[in-house]
Amino acid sequence: MSDARTARADTIRGLSIPQEMLPGDGRFGSGPSRIRDAQMEALSSVSRTVMGTSHRQAPVKQYVGRIRAGLRELFSLPEGYEVVLGNGGSTAFWGVAACGLVEQRAQNLVLGEFSQKFAAELTAAPHLREPEVVAATPGALPVPVARDDVDAYAWPHNETSTGVMVPVQRPEGARPDQLVLVDATSAAGGAMVDITQTDAYYFAPQKAFASDGGLWLSILSPAAIERAERLAADTSRWIPSFLSLTSAIDNSRKDQTLNTPAVATLVLMAEQIEWMLEQGGLTWADSRTRTTSGMLQDWAARRDEITPFVTDPGARSQVVTTLDVDDEIDATALTTVLRQHGVVDVEPYRKLGRNQLRIATFPAVGEEDVAALIAVLDHLLDQSA
Repeated sequence: MSDARTARADTIRGLSIPQEMLPGDGRFGSGPSRIRDAQMEALSSVSRTVMGTSHRQAPVKQYVGRIRAGLRELFSLPEGYEVVLGNGGSTAFWGVAACGLVEQRAQNLVLGEFSQKFAAELTAAPHLREPEVVAATPGALPVPVARDDVDAYAWPHNETSTGVMVPVQRPEGARPDQLVLVDATSAAGGAMVDITQTDAYYFAPQKAFASDGGLWLSILSPAAIERAERLAADTSRWIPSFLSLTSAIDNSRKDQTLNTPAVATLVLMAEQIEWMLEQGGLTWADSRTRTTSGMLQDWAARRDEITPFVTDPGARSQVVTTLDVDDEIDATALTTVLRQHGVVDVEPYRKLGRNQLRIATFPAVGEEDVAALIAVLDHLLDQSA
């Protein structure tokens, strides 16, 4: 670290942020994300009637039913598409897909940490052929390529580690019997999507849906359900009961999960989905995240010290904005002072190893808080110059 960088970092750490400048809510994390006060109030109101009760009885099953019905409305599901949920997060669904959706070989787009992890999962699966990996450097956007020898295409709608958003569209030339599996963990509920372009659009609750983890949800096409049932009937294929997609489908149709879920997660998610629908649904959420992420991109264009990590404007995420900080400024000094003042979780993804800010703009993050965050960052940069 240069002497000038060290001196400026010390100056930044010694700065104070006036209380009146701070955001009303300082949580900008890419997951877990901020939970609205109204959700917590709803959780408190059912503490004795739902929490600590059987997940196979009506009070809890009603929350599962609310989630499934809400997602059907939010995503305008076509005939035959089903909302399925199971225990574990998106990481668990990678195992579910490896066992119950990929027949022999997949093509994986790899553009960051999480897309790499799913590719590694399929590579390690002893019953599958090694996937074809179409890779891009972190911050860049790869494109799927139709191949005859794959039966599934897999990529993230949004790569949370880098802030790259990938179009959700069936590869040109792909056959109808080839499934499209989209990891929508940090995009679902925050960006528009044409569900008919996917066969499994899967995600977890702790991002746009402002809940806790411990659950995976997937919107499955009729083709995906048929594939899952056919593979489950293959007696030569071992599928652990916890990773059985057909079991998850059967239980979801009864508004329940295979094992006991985190009931608080269900309550928080049901409340968030219904709040989003009241605001105007996915159209509203998409507009809000485009506005708030656009505010951050516009700010970066005004500051010589800040550069968008994703150089292609068309590939930039509307829910996770990654901004490189000039090498003469220690980004950890900025995030340290912010955290001391209650503005949290804007650090970069740890394994990316960049001098960077990573700021989430999920639907619960309002324009006024993003404007306040920008003003605070301006204050720290200007006062330390």
